[in-house]
Amino acid sequence: MPVIWLIDAYRAGERGQVRALVDALAAEFGAEVETYALDYRKSVVTPHLFRLTSLRGVSRQSAARLQAPWPDLVLTCGVRNEPVCRWIRKQSGGRTRYLHLGRPWARLDSFDLVVTTPQYRVPTRANVVNNTLTLHGVTPASLQQASERWGSEFAALPGPKIAVVVGGNSGPFTFGARAARRLAEQACELARSVGGSLLVSTSSRTAATAVQALQDSIDVPCYFYRWRANDSANPYLGMLAQADQLIVTGDSIAMISEACATGKPVQLFDLGGMRENRPAARDFSLGGFLYGLMQRFLWPVLSRDITLVHEQLVCSGRVAWLGESTRSAATEASEDMRRTLHAVGALLGEPVVSVAVEQSGTAID
Repeated sequence: MPVIWLIDAYRAGERGQVRALVDALAAEFGAEVETYALDYRKSVVTPHLFRLTSLRGVSRQSAARLQAPWPDLVLTCGVRNEPVCRWIRKQSGGRTRYLHLGRPWARLDSFDLVVTTPQYRVPTRANVVNNTLTLHGVTPASLQQASERWGSEFAALPGPKIAVVVGGNSGPFTFGARAARRLAEQACELARSVGGSLLVSTSSRTAATAVQALQDSIDVPCYFYRWRANDSANPYLGMLAQADQLIVTGDSIAMISEACATGKPVQLFDLGGMRENRPAARDFSLGGFLYGLMQRFLWPVLSRDITLVHEQLVCSGRVAWLGESTRSAATEASEDMRRTLHAVGALLGEPVVSVAVEQSGTAID
């Protein structure tokens, strides 16, 4: 039975991905998982900036927790965790394997395995798994449980129900009041055309001005959820389960991945500038403007290009842009997890037998 240490992610979206992976590893290999949430010395940047093997970037209390016996596998994501995982592998005499999820910042040969997605433009290597979508914990079982929990809450709304999953600013793209009003207009038009209703969920990255503009602009039957931190009554998963189709803002690959896992029709909302030769009213932010300049003129590894994911998904028919025809996608969301489990099994010398991942949806021609 392998022992796995999860050095937990410090960003919410990445935290969901690494936790989904360790849950799948525990189910598949019977792995024993220990989770470490570290405290960082934010003023100390040399360990990750210069690709060191060091614990100097974390507090003394966090460093003291990392002691032998060392695990068979250490798993994490995020640039601040890279020096820590290299240190753990070194202390084990090289026995511990290091799996990094998402964007790798150090040289690829410094990792035992990298599991990533197209927006980071990681080249093909023997130790790289390039998935189409991010890993997540949305399964048929979790959707069924959420549907039973939230079905009565949404029962009074007319069907078909359209979930509207809203993110926020991302890289060069800005989701402000202008984009929020445009999203509301298009979502309401779709709901009216089918006589249905909206299930709207904002997220931690949705600016307050955008939330208010979106809610004020909706004029069809609607359940509207304003995101709150640590809310045990967050209906997000229930909306995915109860919706007949979904609209997702194009800024979040994690939310798109979870929407695709339902096997229902998914449409992407263009914040503005996400498609070539398709102009749309755009919000301006200084951060977005500067990121766009960096993406265009500086070293590509410093930025990510989420339009590469959009392009793959649209070309494969798994999603469509809002306003264009769509259908139930031939979803292969769980194939990403299967591919990852096989790679981890090969790394640990553990055969993959059951592959404890359920497929959502039904593939169609």
